[in-house]
Amino acid sequence: MSKTATPLGKFPVLAALALAACGGVADPRLPDRADAVPVVAIASSGVTAGRLQSGDLNGARNALEADLSADPDRLDSLIDLAVSYAIDGHFDAARQLLDAAIAEGDGRVQQAALVNLGELYALEGYLTAAVAHLETARSIDPSRAAPHYALALLADGRGDFDGAREALRVAVRLDPDGAVRDSLVTVQPEERVHLTALLAWSAGDRGRAEPLFRELSQGRYPSLATSAARHLAEP
Repeated sequence: MSKTATPLGKFPVLAALALAACGGVADPRLPDRADAVPVVAIASSGVTAGRLQSGDLNGARNALEADLSADPDRLDSLIDLAVSYAIDGHFDAARQLLDAAIAEGDGRVQQAALVNLGELYALEGYLTAAVAHLETARSIDPSRAAPHYALALLADGRGDFDGAREALRVAVRLDPDGAVRDSLVTVQPEERVHLTALLAWSAGDRGRAEPLFRELSQGRYPSLATSAARHLAEP
């Protein structure tokens, strides 16, 4: 279906249906699998990312739903709404909206949706699916940094330090001013700690990295605890 043929209100209705389908009950999806790895999600802008992370999810969600009601073709708002659901624990609703964005969107929208789906799979411990989604996202446009950041975090959480180092090197090269990092959203708080630790470690700033890795080594994600302990044991 072309964008010009999108029925008025289609996506706001879809959002309501998606949330209703999961019963309106949040599922926090805390790590119940040892291989679960929190990664990152993509918002449409640094401003939107800040709004989503502010703690006022209801306010952010209401604004996004209003945007979609005014212009159902704003797929950026659909993706951001999906991220708000993921933060709130409504993974199934988020997944339905991201699938819709992939079906309707251009390459940029599809890339963001695929990264965010990769995040959901990684949090659920389905790492093969997570890798496939993130690598597909990267292949759409390798010049965008966000998929490389996500792949770096996933590789590090899986113990692939060489892969993490290379993905992070590419991400930083493509994002020299950090603007893309500012538009990343952490569905779980460990994600920001992990990314900050990796960036400091790659820059040779062990004084900043080590306390963050110690925090992760004592945290609730076994995968991150293991990789953090290995980092701390490095000479």
